[in-house]
Amino acid sequence: MSGGKRIGIITSGGDCAGLNAAIRAIVHRAVNTYGWEVLGIREGTNGLLDRPARYLKLDPATLDAQTLRLGGTILGTTNKGDPFAYPMIDGAVKDRAPEIIGGYRELGLDAMIGIGGDGSLAILRRLAQLGDLKLIGLPKTIDNDVGFTELSIGFDTAVAVATEALDRLQPTAASHARVMVLEVMGRDAGHIAVSAGIAGGADVILIPEIPYGIESVAAKLRRLREAGRSFALVVVSEAVKTLKGAEVQRRYHGGETRFGGIGAYIADVIAEHTGAETRVTVLGHVQRGSVPSPRDRLVASAFGTHAVDLIAENKFDRMVAWANRQVIDVPIEDAIARYRPVELNGTLVRTARALGICFGD
Repeated sequence: MSGGKRIGIITSGGDCAGLNAAIRAIVHRAVNTYGWEVLGIREGTNGLLDRPARYLKLDPATLDAQTLRLGGTILGTTNKGDPFAYPMIDGAVKDRAPEIIGGYRELGLDAMIGIGGDGSLAILRRLAQLGDLKLIGLPKTIDNDVGFTELSIGFDTAVAVATEALDRLQPTAASHARVMVLEVMGRDAGHIAVSAGIAGGADVILIPEIPYGIESVAAKLRRLREAGRSFALVVVSEAVKTLKGAEVQRRYHGGETRFGGIGAYIADVIAEHTGAETRVTVLGHVQRGSVPSPRDRLVASAFGTHAVDLIAENKFDRMVAWANRQVIDVPIEDAIARYRPVELNGTLVRTARALGICFGD
C-alpha cells in the first residue's frame, strides 16, 4: 500500500508484560513495510478525552531491542472510567463516548489498534461501532480468559513469576514444616493458578471453576504428613470464594473494590482444620510488572505485525489470536462474547490430578 496512513495504538485496562513488545512490532511493521505514521495514545481512552488529544509519535529508531525487555506500557493505560458512564467530579456520570470519537477524528487516524482484555475490547468495539472507527484488537490479559485465543499477552510472564514464587517458598516451607499459601491473580479464571501450580510442584490448587471443600484439602495435607512430608504448597486464585460462597474483596480509597484476601482466609481455615502452621504470600501486581518472558515477547511481536497486515488488507473489527501454533484473527464480537475458563476436563486439570494435586473437590 502507499504511504500516508496514520494509525493509532492504545493500551487499555490493566498493564502486563509484553505490551511494549507489541507496540514495537506494530511500529516497525507499519513504518518500515508500509511507510505509515504511528501515534501512541497516552493513558488509554483518557488520551482521546483531552483537548488536544494526548499522544506520542512512535519511531522505529527509538523502539529498539531494549523495548522488548520493558515491562508495563510506555504509553500508559487506565482501567477506570467507563466512557459511556464516566464518573465526574460532582458525582454525576456522563456519556463521554462522543469526545473519545472526536479525539480519534482530531488526530486524523485511519485506524486504531487496541490492546486490551475482554472488558477493554468490548468498550473499544462499542466506540468503534458508534463512531465508525476502524479497529483491530490484540488480546492482553494475564488471566488468559479471552475467547478464541490460546494465549494472551502477559499470561506466560505471570505464570513464570508465580512459578518462581513457589520455587522460593518450597525451601522455607520445608525448613519450618509449614503450609505455604500463595495467592495469585485470576479475576474470573484460574489459568495462572493451574499452570504455575503444576510447574511449581503445588500440592493443592484452588480455582474459581472448581468448588472446593476444606475436608478434601485437609485430607490431602494429612496424607502428606503420614507419608513423611512436613510441609505443603497451596496455590489459590484470587477469585476463589469462601466456604460460604462469599467473594473476598478489599475496598480502596474512592470506593473501588478489588479481589484480595482469599489467601489469608484459606490459610486460617487450613490451620483450624489441620493444626498446621501456615503462612501467606500474595503476589498481586508483581505478576504484572515483570520483564516479559521470551514467549510473551514472541507472541506480542507476532500479534503486532499481524494487526498491521490486517489494516493493510482493510480487514477491521477483528481480534488477533493464537491457535494451533500460529497467528489467526477472529471477529472481536465473537472473542469477547466467549469467556474462556479453565477446562475442567482439559489437559492441564487432568495432568494435575494425575500428579496427585488436590483441587479441593
